[in-house]
Order: sequence, then structure tokens, then C-alpha cells
Amino acid sequence: MMEEKTITKQHKVTMNNRKTANFTGVLDVLSFDMAEILLETDLGMLHIKGKDLHVNQLNLEKGEVEIDGQIDTLAYSEVSAFGKKGNMLGKLFK
Repeated sequence: MMEEKTITKQHKVTMNNRKTANFTGVLDVLSFDMAEILLETDLGMLHIKGKDLHVNQLNLEKGEVEIDGQIDTLAYSEVSAFGKKGNMLGKLFK
């Protein structure tokens, strides 16, 4: 009998003084501007709010993103709560 292996998703957030943050387990950067960044991660959608936000490094092959700026909010939600990507962005940024 073959055993099923459970694949544990790896998502890690490292933040320094709310000025820089490194994220792993990132599947895609759906949108970004100086006030908001929306990431699709292994564990759901991650909405980052702040001021003067910049995506400094992006490596989607490794699933890594580094941002800097004034980070005010990190909020997670399930991908299924938004449906398709196009609909999700419309709901988030009304």
C-alpha cells in the first residue's frame, strides 16, 4: 500500500521595524502601488497596506518577495473567498 505524503506549504514573513519585510511561499504579485501590495501566497491572499511601499526583490521561481516602506497592515484571506483573480481585485479595491 502506498502512503500519501502530506505536502506542508511553507510561508514565512520576516519583518524589521515595520520598514522592510521578506516573504516566502509567494505564488504571484497581483498588484502593487505605493499604498498597497496584494500577494498570492501558498496559504491565501496577503494584502499589505502602508506608505511608500516598494517591491525591491522578486523571485517567483523561489517564491520570495522583499518589500520596504512604512508597513501598516498585513491582512490574510482565502483565495476561494474572492473567486477568480479578476473578480477578487474588483472586490478588494472598490
